[in-house]
Amino acid sequence: MSGHSHWATIRRKKSAADEKRGRMFSKCAKLIMSAARTGGADPDTNLQLRYAIEDAQAINMPKDNIERAILKGIGELEGQELVGAVYEGYGPGGCAMLVEAVTDNRNRTSAAVRHIFEKHGGSLSGAGSVAWMFETKGVISVSTDIVEEDALLDVALESGAEDIEKLENAYEITCDPSNFSDLKDALDGSGITTDTAEIANIATQNISPSLDDARKALRLMEDLEDHDDVQKVSANFDIPAELVAEVT
Repeated sequence: MSGHSHWATIRRKKSAADEKRGRMFSKCAKLIMSAARTGGADPDTNLQLRYAIEDAQAINMPKDNIERAILKGIGELEGQELVGAVYEGYGPGGCAMLVEAVTDNRNRTSAAVRHIFEKHGGSLSGAGSVAWMFETKGVISVSTDIVEEDALLDVALESGAEDIEKLENAYEITCDPSNFSDLKDALDGSGITTDTAEIANIATQNISPSLDDARKALRLMEDLEDHDDVQKVSANFDIPAELVAEVT
């Protein structure tokens, strides 16, 4: 299984038991504000905003909070001036990492991300140093309890899916980002409920670090995602099965 798939599985299970709901709401609000600021308040024409709203709805963020974040983003309510930022670096065992953030202070966030990398034996690197190792894809997860594989294949492949991988308890569907919205709509229209749906940075080649380095890299990823400004972390390492069992 790919490193992205394993990390997504770990993140879903940890999120299900995560009591830091206020922090999760704050992260989603920042993403909605940033998307609305750059692309407008209509999710039908602003796909980035649509995805941000779907992420917020997935964690049961109240509708009023979502609408307030949109209004702040377009300047109708007073709010922070937020911008997106991407940080690149290397973690334990030489694994490459991309860190996506939304912040009102680039200098503060850069310093914090650098400190987290160094705390776990990693290092922040320059722009373009690791981004070339990743490609942007739409990634949708569907529980194996929801639909039979043949039925899923029929809908997904006709709607732009590039690949479908069966994991332990889910199917992971990947597609070109330009087909993501149509694919998601087709699944929804067929009554196929999705567990997760996101635009993600997927490593084109994964490395296989030692179990010890994988543990350290996972702790680094968790600390990065715990930071208020960080939205998502992508890495190019395969997580050993025994480590997945330990943390899930």
